[in-house]
Amino acid sequence: MPPRSERLWYVLALIAGVAPLWAAGHLPLVDLPQHLHLISVLHRLRDPTTLYPQVFTLRGQLTPYLGYYYAVSLLNWLLPLELANKLFLSAYVVGMPLSMAFLLRSLRRPPWPSLLALPFAYGDSFAWGFLNYCTALPLAFLACGLFVRAVDDAPRQRRWAAWLAVTLVAVLLFHVQAFLFLGVGLPLLLLTTAAPGDAQAPWSARLRARVPALLGVVPGVGLFLIWVVGRVGEPTEIEAGAPWKAWGPMLSPQNLAYKSFAQNRDELLAVLANMLRDGSDRLPLYGALAVAAVACAAWLVPAFREPHAEGRLARFRLPALGGLALVLYFTLPFDIRGYVYYLNTRYAHLAAPLLLASVPPLAAAARRYLLVGAALVALGLGAVLVPGFARFGEEAQALDRMVALSAPGARVMGLIYNPASSVVNHPVYLHAAAEIARAEGGFANFSFALTPHSPLKYRSTPPPTFPSEWRPDAFRWDVQGFAYDHFLLRGVSAEQVFGPLLQSELSVVGQSRGFTLVRRRTPLR
Repeated sequence: MPPRSERLWYVLALIAGVAPLWAAGHLPLVDLPQHLHLISVLHRLRDPTTLYPQVFTLRGQLTPYLGYYYAVSLLNWLLPLELANKLFLSAYVVGMPLSMAFLLRSLRRPPWPSLLALPFAYGDSFAWGFLNYCTALPLAFLACGLFVRAVDDAPRQRRWAAWLAVTLVAVLLFHVQAFLFLGVGLPLLLLTTAAPGDAQAPWSARLRARVPALLGVVPGVGLFLIWVVGRVGEPTEIEAGAPWKAWGPMLSPQNLAYKSFAQNRDELLAVLANMLRDGSDRLPLYGALAVAAVACAAWLVPAFREPHAEGRLARFRLPALGGLALVLYFTLPFDIRGYVYYLNTRYAHLAAPLLLASVPPLAAAARRYLLVGAALVALGLGAVLVPGFARFGEEAQALDRMVALSAPGARVMGLIYNPASSVVNHPVYLHAAAEIARAEGGFANFSFALTPHSPLKYRSTPPPTFPSEWRPDAFRWDVQGFAYDHFLLRGVSAEQVFGPLLQSELSVVGQSRGFTLVRRRTPLR
């Protein structure tokens, strides 16, 4: 197969990988409405036609969500917010295989297995809307490749080290958990990557050869220590049993929630592909596993083998990186209450692409067919996710109708008793109230501005709400209702929640596909 045909297959695979993002106006991501609302606040913080200047202000400190929010806000100067976000997410999806290809090239391995990373751009972490973590993954792969080159590419060590410094800072600004993986991954690469002349050089010369790479990690490590010292040094509100609060000291047994090894093992494939209710998104995962299995089987045939360009020890670098990520998946807690949630499951999306990319190198003739196989997996990914995302987009148009019935400066109470979709598995309507708040320049009862991860915070006391957005049944009109003029309901009737108030202070202004919008007859000022 000519190189031009190989490039064509690769490009087609990338297009198929990003196609689901453009299949509908709404994306089925749980936290996305919250993210877009706060990006809108960040972008329009001084806009007097909104409530943003009155309610929110900058946090003024290093936060791990800063990278994603500011990157999309910057694109928002050129494009509408939702379009800017989709463009950014498209860069993330294509960044998964491209950064993996860079890592494979850095390790002197054929780049074709990089396409097997595409299915893992989606899955559980993406569906929950952990976009800050997801978008740090390609940067983590890139950092590994840059570190290797800063060690073994003697003529350009300083250049690679400079790019490594920039990339590590970027990883930290997107999400600290990807940075923690590099905290164990880069030392492994340091110990297993040979610099030119190592065989005859004394230990002092070997250390000097690694100085550029070591200096490249200094800015990121420095910022990490500043963040950790600042975060850990902050007083933590401890309230046992309360949602979103620590139940004890940070690493105390009562504050850590673990899943068993057996549960993590049984859930691994589901974590990697679990977005669609019909399970069709599991097929590309099986396809990627099959292509990797074929590559391993082909290596057993001597005619298909290609000698490793890496040394005896170095050839295990990539599977060792994947193994480290897998160990983190199985050993870390699921929650550190009050600090981070869904912790260990996120590392599955690091482990899988690294392990599948670790297939042994094969002769050129075999690689061409495997590239086509990997590209067909990507085309299959688009074939199942595009219609699934499109069906969700049709379902979510009900929210557009609720927005059309809202007033400027909406103060929205979300009473989402049923956050589920008929198309996707995750509770994607949990934060639906933030959609109205963003469209009308207002605020919702729950916001990520409450968390220290956000670059924004409330200017003064947050509006009153019930302790957890998962428990709308804890809403009390006499305690929280006075602060809101819009009430978005799903899974419950307005009469059940408000009763006689619908005859006096409130009125139902619209209903669509399970959503009900209730407004005050006299708006708040």
